[in-house]
Amino acid sequence: MFKTLGEDIGTIRRHDPAARSSLEVVLCYPGFHAVLFYRLGNFLWRHGLKLLARFVSHLGRWFTGIEIHPGATIGRRFFIDHGMGVVIGGTAEIGDDVTLYQGVTLGGTSLERGVKRHPTLEDGVIIGSGASVLGPFTVGAGARIGANAVVIAEVPPGATMVGIPAKQVGRRDKKAKHEDFLAYGTPERIPDPVARALDGLLDQVSTLKARLEAIEAQGDGDEDLPAAGYESGGGAKRASKSGNGRRTSRAR
Repeated sequence: MFKTLGEDIGTIRRHDPAARSSLEVVLCYPGFHAVLFYRLGNFLWRHGLKLLARFVSHLGRWFTGIEIHPGATIGRRFFIDHGMGVVIGGTAEIGDDVTLYQGVTLGGTSLERGVKRHPTLEDGVIIGSGASVLGPFTVGAGARIGANAVVIAEVPPGATMVGIPAKQVGRRDKKAKHEDFLAYGTPERIPDPVARALDGLLDQVSTLKARLEAIEAQGDGDEDLPAAGYESGGGAKRASKSGNGRRTSRAR
């Protein structure tokens, strides 16, 4: 138990530059306190004292603003940064070295009892502030969920997801170190999928415009010849008509 607590403290100090000492983490970090309440509540839950476990969870929520169901499964070195408003459902499963920021929800979309309703986060997942992961699917190892994203489908390992609903905008290199940490799960430079789609449309419009201008130019060139022929033909017709008129007058 003390080894696990030591790992939790060390994880916070590595990932938060504001943590100046282990004592400061123990006294001033609600994410650390919430994990302590969870581990006690989970012990009681696994030993059949479920009402007492829920009460301990409720106390933890009251003290920290973080709600973790005692039935959830959480691995080692779990870090909740800032933490206010985090909600973790009862059938959620969280691997090792996972980081959540404030306002994250690991929720379920089904009302059916006795089934898995909440997501599974594999090792090394980072979820940014305000993001929601909703449903009984898996978020692959090393995935990053950007701030305020809403994830409603499976996430492949190493993917970076942003938006509502969340879309993949990148993927970590498989050779990247597992320890690489990305604050808030959001890269400094991420491609905007909407802007990328608009750029594609603009390129198509430019291509179509150029083709239309080429077709119009070719059509103008073809129209010059018939027009000239028509004018010359019209002149000949007028001359013929004039000659016929002279012949008619002579006959008279």
